[in-house]
Amino acid sequence: MDKHLHIVCFDVPYPADYGGVFDLFYKIKSLHKLGTKIHLHCFKYGRGEQTELRNYCEEVTYYTRNIGLKGFSFQLPYIASSRANKNLLQNLLKDDHPVLLEGIHCTYFLYKDQLKNKKVFVRLHNVEYEYYYQLAKSEPSFFKKIYLKNESRLLKTYERKIAGKAVLLSVSEKDNDTYKKEFGKMNIHYLPVFLPYTSVTNQEGKGNYCLYHGNLAVSENEKAAIWLIENIFIGDIPFTVAGKNPSRHLLHIAKQNKNVSVVANPSLEKMQELISNAQINVLPSFNSTGIKVKLLNALFNGRHCAVNNSAVDGTGFESLCHIASDVASFKTLVNKLFNKDFTKEEIYKRKQLLEKKFNNDENAKQLIQWIWQ
Repeated sequence: MDKHLHIVCFDVPYPADYGGVFDLFYKIKSLHKLGTKIHLHCFKYGRGEQTELRNYCEEVTYYTRNIGLKGFSFQLPYIASSRANKNLLQNLLKDDHPVLLEGIHCTYFLYKDQLKNKKVFVRLHNVEYEYYYQLAKSEPSFFKKIYLKNESRLLKTYERKIAGKAVLLSVSEKDNDTYKKEFGKMNIHYLPVFLPYTSVTNQEGKGNYCLYHGNLAVSENEKAAIWLIENIFIGDIPFTVAGKNPSRHLLHIAKQNKNVSVVANPSLEKMQELISNAQINVLPSFNSTGIKVKLLNALFNGRHCAVNNSAVDGTGFESLCHIASDVASFKTLVNKLFNKDFTKEEIYKRKQLLEKKFNNDENAKQLIQWIWQ
């Protein structure tokens, strides 16, 4: 008997050109490969309709997100209230197929108890209230900071209310533990993120530059890049910052340092080349929630990884990274690793941990078992 599944995505999951949609797209591919008949529902706001998705789905339906005041609510988080599309509800209720809601973003009708007769799963991409609170701490704009703090407050109440209404699937064991502790939620499973890379491809030897990469339009990532330029790479070691939409402020700061370069909006191929050839992927984080896909990318494909505790806390990757805690220890660590060969032993260690945990086929089989057990 065919297995049909509704998947509701907070964004169009193709092209898979940023960390937030890696899990969506490669989960869809893996489920399709194992015979799941996918009915895909996507919110479209900036990313157009994608014919590629038809290769993996029985049908693809697009919905408009209510941007701005149309989607605003004083009682509910904006990421959820702005996706309250009645056409989506009607389409989900046409049959008795189970539903996978990708992110708290897509749970409005679950919150409203309008999916009571459906078997519903929610993929948690973060503990969202914590994520927004930590974003607020990194946000320089006063008004954006106020918005993020209020969204965090609304999300905490919202997440507590939906925690018992579906089976939850977290991206990290730390998020698993947080939900159990904060919300008393026990019907939750850890499901590793689905990735485009299935095997470790690290290069031995040395590179001749250090790299920070990420979506530079996100204030937290810009803050990390500027912190590295102003505090760590003030000497002669070449340092490259690569990612989407760097601000004028970041570009101006980078220009003040002869050893710093910025690669704006690199192609996927160029980004992978930068990650693979760097001597050190330097990836401090000011947010400890969820899983850092850019760190996974560096671990699968790059050489040394220098991070802080927030980047690896609760991930299980501590043994694969070099950890520093402040400016002095980061400087010492970078100077040490810049002249250190990356070895076969380190590659083997990564293969043993990463390739088993992030096996898309096996993780898709596990998901199918949970849905149709």
